[in-house]
Amino acid sequence: MFKKLFGGGSKDKAPTPQEAIQKLREVEEMLMKKSDFLEKKIESEVNIAKKAGTKNKRVAIMALKRKKRLDKQLQQIDGTLSTIEFQREALENASTNTEVLKVMGVASKALKSAHNNLDVDQVHDMMDDVAEQQEVANEISEAISNPVGFGQDVDEDDLLAELEELEQEELDRQMLEVGAETADLPSVPTDELAESSRPAKTQPVEEDDDMKELEMWAS
Repeated sequence: MFKKLFGGGSKDKAPTPQEAIQKLREVEEMLMKKSDFLEKKIESEVNIAKKAGTKNKRVAIMALKRKKRLDKQLQQIDGTLSTIEFQREALENASTNTEVLKVMGVASKALKSAHNNLDVDQVHDMMDDVAEQQEVANEISEAISNPVGFGQDVDEDDLLAELEELEQEELDRQMLEVGAETADLPSVPTDELAESSRPAKTQPVEEDDDMKELEMWAS
């Protein structure tokens, strides 16, 4: 069976790791099916022995003997499965390592090709030039951003004091404007208010004329 799966004879071409892994999986599957079958047979022999019991010792003993042989076969299959599983895992790891090494080899060749036209000393010289030019650019930028004679010698405290004076002048101006507006308000007409508070004089009526006539007639 193993010769059929893995090939026999020294002249046969060695299978690839993928082919060997696939064949090992097939053997694993076959042995697992055989293991399930043996477990069911063992369970069946145990039931026969239980039913026969002491009533039919010969049948019970024969069933237990078959169970022993089946147990031994099951143990052998379990050991074979462990060996095959170990070999399959080893092949899978080897296959993975092989693929990784292939990729690393390709990457190494590509990296070597990329660096083929580069010289380490030239790269260092170029980086030194870049750093030097960057330093020059920084100095130029600093010189431009801090021009001489554009108020760099002004004390900040003097500027703050001047700002406080301007704020105080603005407050004084606002207070003067408020006082001027209060002075321009129209005065209250006191004469008219006093006149309006006095009781209105009664106007002469026609009754006064009648009284004068009556006094003249009586005299």
